Amino acid sequence: MKKKDKNYYTFLILFFLIILLIQKSFASESINFLSLKNNEVNVRIGPSKKYPIKFTYNKKYLPLEILDKSETWRKIKDFEKNSGWIHISQLSKKKSAINTKNNSVLYKKSTIYSKPIATLEIGRLVLIEKCKVKWCKITTGDFKGWVFKSSLWGKLK
Repeated sequence: MKKKDKNYYTFLILFFLIILLIQKSFASESINFLSLKNNEVNVRIGPSKKYPIKFTYNKKYLPLEILDKSETWRKIKDFEKNSGWIHISQLSKKKSAINTKNNSVLYKKSTIYSKPIATLEIGRLVLIEKCKVKWCKITTGDFKGWVFKSSLWGKLK
């Protein structure tokens, strides 16, 4: 084998290894969120109906972080750090978030110079329409507007 061919193959192998490592590092940074599909959802101690119910959620579209998978079950964690297992049939891809800062201001447009519409308390559930770099357009109750992305916990992308 010629030296030129050897260098070419070495370069190709290194290139694909670097691409693979970059993809893994980006994948580990992304946090996976889903939301509750129904108003009443049981959370279990383990990934089966054989396990006892740990507690019950009573809030449709509540965002949950997915920590682990076991067949059709997902290990979840909420914004208050409660965790357990939920069947995948009870989860939705609907984008939602929880306000984590007290008295977050909801603005008419994505600028602080815009008209304030309302203030959000800690724990307020919001539905996400879209997000920009620093802002998210949300709906909560009868209100619709923009809030700082940094004040939200949930599926923002």
